Amino acid sequence: MNLVVNTPIKDNVLEEVKVGDIVYLNGVLVTARDAAHERLLKHGFKLPITLKFLPIFHAGPIVKKTNDSWSIVSIGPTTSMRMESLEYDFIERTGIKMIIGKGGMGSRTAEACKKFKAVHAIFPGGCAVVAAERVKRVLGVEWLDLGVPEALWILEVENFGPLIVSIDTNGNNMFDERIKSINSKKFDMLKNLDRELSSKL
Repeated sequence: MNLVVNTPIKDNVLEEVKVGDIVYLNGVLVTARDAAHERLLKHGFKLPITLKFLPIFHAGPIVKKTNDSWSIVSIGPTTSMRMESLEYDFIERTGIKMIIGKGGMGSRTAEACKKFKAVHAIFPGGCAVVAAERVKRVLGVEWLDLGVPEALWILEVENFGPLIVSIDTNGNNMFDERIKSINSKKFDMLKNLDRELSSKL
């Protein structure tokens, strides 16, 4: 299923989304990666913006400043699993509804997505310039003292995607399911190989 999701994101919209679905995003998107997660959860800083019902993007953009305005030159996803140990608490604390990044996330994030009605989605790697083209404008930036890649960039996006849903609001995890399937097939193949080798001895 292909679905357009608008911000602020409503639970009933996300409940229609399943693992493997393709989503496009319209509205406000905020970048938040390692340092932002740690500043909130480990160092006790208060968020300078409200993230409730919004999506975050695990990304560190390349930006350009002209006079007093910023523009996004390139914005590719960073590896989401780096935030796995913090994402449950980040979801619970902030009320975010969508996490966008590269690669999958683990069981704790899947648990949080199920409990708090959120999803994780993958933006294809290597498409940072395409992503930048979907950013209509930079609405603001917070925590710039962390550096450009780690700051909270508040963006207005249109038709941002394709985003492939990897964890849905039921806690289904596409990467876990694929790993289990691969391991199951691998086990069967090894058993068959063992039988073939034993028959030739």
